[in-house]
Amino acid sequence: MRFLFIVQGEGRGHMTQAIAFSNLLRSQGHELAGVLVGKSHRRSIPDFFTREIQAPILALDSPNFEADGAEKKILLGKTIRKNLKKAPIFWKSLLQIDDQVKSLNPDVILNFYDLLGGLYSMLFRPKAAYWVIGHQYLSGHPEFVFAPGRDLERLLFRLNTQITAWGAQEILALSFLPQKMASRKIRVVPPLLRQEVKKLSPHQGDFYLAYMVNPGYGQEVIAYAKAHPHIQIKAYWDKKDAAEVEQVLPNLSLNRVHDQRFLQDMAACKGLICTAGFESVCEAMYLGKPILVIPVAGQYEQACNALEVFHSGIGKTANSFDFSILELASLEKTNPLQEDFQRWVETWEQVLMQLLPEPEEAGIFIQSSDLSYT
Repeated sequence: MRFLFIVQGEGRGHMTQAIAFSNLLRSQGHELAGVLVGKSHRRSIPDFFTREIQAPILALDSPNFEADGAEKKILLGKTIRKNLKKAPIFWKSLLQIDDQVKSLNPDVILNFYDLLGGLYSMLFRPKAAYWVIGHQYLSGHPEFVFAPGRDLERLLFRLNTQITAWGAQEILALSFLPQKMASRKIRVVPPLLRQEVKKLSPHQGDFYLAYMVNPGYGQEVIAYAKAHPHIQIKAYWDKKDAAEVEQVLPNLSLNRVHDQRFLQDMAACKGLICTAGFESVCEAMYLGKPILVIPVAGQYEQACNALEVFHSGIGKTANSFDFSILELASLEKTNPLQEDFQRWVETWEQVLMQLLPEPEEAGIFIQSSDLSYT
């Protein structure tokens, strides 16, 4: 089978998932023909993604969140207004996607939660099968817990998720832990972790690891490090044009996202504190590290993730980068869910065999029923 990826460019999670999935495909004899990545004025495509995806990459203008002046809180109204004004630009991006689809002739278009992917599927009706993958699709599961009291944000989160999955034949919902299938429309699947994570030898060093999807949280981490000089912190952020490594305090370094160094530090840290995404939490859980998540202010999806992390027993939650909570968590025993999680992650080969047919059946597969996300 021949694949084309569409990857959301916010954060590192979707990119590392794309790398892991591409390696799975190649291990089974399939091909990744090309990758389309949504770009942002706030971020650049990390070097590790360009190096490890091993396929031609085309960066496209794509809808992104808009933050406040401190680059910390997501502003919903500003996000909607800015993206609506860019509609002509996004139409050009859709035409670029169509050019790539016609040129590369994929059997499957796999969308890692980029809004343009769903719009392309609906408006252009490609002959290729259209799949979507992401933790966000777990919101269609009847047991998913939504953050309470934010009805408009919940509605917009659901709408965005539905748009990305318009016309999808396969909706792959990444889940921290195994769950019953929600319906024929949603396939619950394990997290996508790269082999580099699985080869690490975890041990406990003398520092805590921090990851911030929005660079505005950097000031919060700096303030905490100043007030607690006995706590050693290595922080990573996704800040465009930042120095590779900046030793801002004797006990704090700020590091631009670098995949290999981040994983090495993950293996050696006393615990991880991060914004409430999905991928970094999965990596820490696989390695048995204590976890504290802070949902990005104004980002409803992260509020839901934080609830899931807490209620499932995966880690702790807070509203700020309070390393004292992580200090207490690091004194506890190894997460009892670690072994179950590792076994769950290792089932991906079986999942892929269910998704992809033998070569002689490929023609039948592409004609599979067109299910939509509702």
